[in-house]
Amino acid sequence: MSEGATTEPTPAENLRTTEVDLGGLVNVLATHLYSTPLVALRELVQNAHDSHTRRLLEDPDGEHRPLIRVRADAARRTVAIEDTGAGLTEPEIHAYLATVGTGYTRMLRELTGNQELIGAFGLGFLSAFSVADEVTVTTTSHREPQLGHRYRSRGGEHYQVEPVPARPQPGTVVELALKAEHAHLADEHALREVLGRYCVLLPIPVFVGEDEQPVNAVQVPWRQQVAGDRHAARMRFATAFGRRFEPLTAFPVGPSEGATDAVGLLWVQDGGTYGSSDNRDLAVYLRGMLLAEDARDLLPSWAGFIGGVIESNRLTPTASRENLQRDDHYRALQQVLADAVVDGLYETARLRPAAWRRILTRHGQDLLGAALCDERLFTLLADDVPVPTSQGDLTAGGLRAAGGGAVHVALGSGGGFEEMLYRAMRVPIARGDRYAVLPFLRRYAQLRGCRLVELGSEQGNRELFRDPERPLPPEESAWLAGALADPGEQLVPARFDPPGLPLVLVPDREAELKARIEDDQAETRIPSAALRLARAFTARTDGEVRARLYLNLACPAVQDLLAAYRAGHTGSATAAGLLRSLKVIMAAASTGPAEGDLGAALAGVGTAVSALTAAVPAGLPDVPDSPGDLREQA
Repeated sequence: MSEGATTEPTPAENLRTTEVDLGGLVNVLATHLYSTPLVALRELVQNAHDSHTRRLLEDPDGEHRPLIRVRADAARRTVAIEDTGAGLTEPEIHAYLATVGTGYTRMLRELTGNQELIGAFGLGFLSAFSVADEVTVTTTSHREPQLGHRYRSRGGEHYQVEPVPARPQPGTVVELALKAEHAHLADEHALREVLGRYCVLLPIPVFVGEDEQPVNAVQVPWRQQVAGDRHAARMRFATAFGRRFEPLTAFPVGPSEGATDAVGLLWVQDGGTYGSSDNRDLAVYLRGMLLAEDARDLLPSWAGFIGGVIESNRLTPTASRENLQRDDHYRALQQVLADAVVDGLYETARLRPAAWRRILTRHGQDLLGAALCDERLFTLLADDVPVPTSQGDLTAGGLRAAGGGAVHVALGSGGGFEEMLYRAMRVPIARGDRYAVLPFLRRYAQLRGCRLVELGSEQGNRELFRDPERPLPPEESAWLAGALADPGEQLVPARFDPPGLPLVLVPDREAELKARIEDDQAETRIPSAALRLARAFTARTDGEVRARLYLNLACPAVQDLLAAYRAGHTGSATAAGLLRSLKVIMAAASTGPAEGDLGAALAGVGTAVSALTAAVPAGLPDVPDSPGDLREQA
């Protein structure tokens, strides 16, 4: 189009009508709109519910005993849904039942403002054709109780309506002649299970077969006045509804003024969780009918141990009515549910200590991460949640007390030198490689004003391995490095507890990380964004020093070794070889496969013992009890 050109209005005579392939449209809507054939049952029961609500609106003074009954006939391969609702006149069959996208329910709700009506899109009836070869509807309207009509269709594209005798009372029966692949639906036991979940919150009783007890005869604790223990009533509902796990405790969800109208129940599930496992289980009901079976995204991502049921009239369903639109009401409900979880955990900790202890035991790993996501939750859990340590699960307060006022956490995995060293000192260390442990303890130390010793970090190692009172002469340091250290190990003279431990080999955690992320296979294991960040972090590390060998100058054995070297004692090299073998053996025991040759190290112990005892003359007194005794004898 040239600059300055204008667009002329399209003349009305040039407008054309879009052609619609009705057969193709019905096939798409009926076969592909819904994720499971079970939705057809839900939609038809929902239509029966709305028929009752419509009758009460149009004839509030009439005699009407509402009920819905679902029957199955396995021999005939049929399922029938019967209601005692408003029924349909013949014009209504043509206008609403047989017109895609036109729903009387939606129109009635818009006219009356009644929020108990469920239907919205005029598509639900089409779901019948996703499971049935033929659909038959026999109906009598409460407006024309003397007339009956029968609608019959195969596939939904074509249909016929014929007069039949009026039903004994107004209402409708929808009969599905099931397709062969859906014959399993004609089973009353299966129908009880499915409808018991779909219809549990419907106010109208739903029966299966000739049952006298409705499938939705469950006391709903947030709808009814509960006599006695309200918590016990909540637990009964959670136990009846929960599919996989026993509830440990249950707490209510209430409406939030100006935010959401949602009400319901949440509970903590008795299913062991670890770290990032996600067992969130939330069902959402819209006006009493199950809308979303798995609405876990409404719950906080950290609440992998929470199950629940909520109902709302404000949430907006998608066209298939199997999911929710992510609108303002949805986001407001997310915040309300997060607050309800925190409030419920506070209530449990305060009022139900036995349940609280079980929750901490079952979900300690999840709760460590959850505490980092919510300030109130961290305050609640800081002193109670268990932390995995070298001595089993302990609270952060227990770690602090056992560590003399400091909290010790290992950055490496598999225990390593830290566990061996602190086992000797009888001090527990937290497993910093476990989910959320390190950031939780960092925050705890900040909150409580205590020291946090991160073993494996440069700062943490400085706290463990103190500088010697006097530095070693360069010649002695060089001799010790040559005698004790392997390539890639740096000898560091120090003082540490316990004094009986002569040396400790400490891996450089940053060098380990650098080696892992620079491995050729790293790009297949680690997301690219995380890999870039990790490589930027380790760029400052040259990786040449893979471990530091801390030599304990406070150890009597090391003092004897140095004294022998200074005196030119011929056994000093043998004694150094014994310590070198001890280093390899200790590294293998604490970290798994050692850098050195474990077999050679074990043989070296024998060689050293043989060399040290070869010159012992016959009749020598008993072996002294300690290196100090050796010095006295010398």
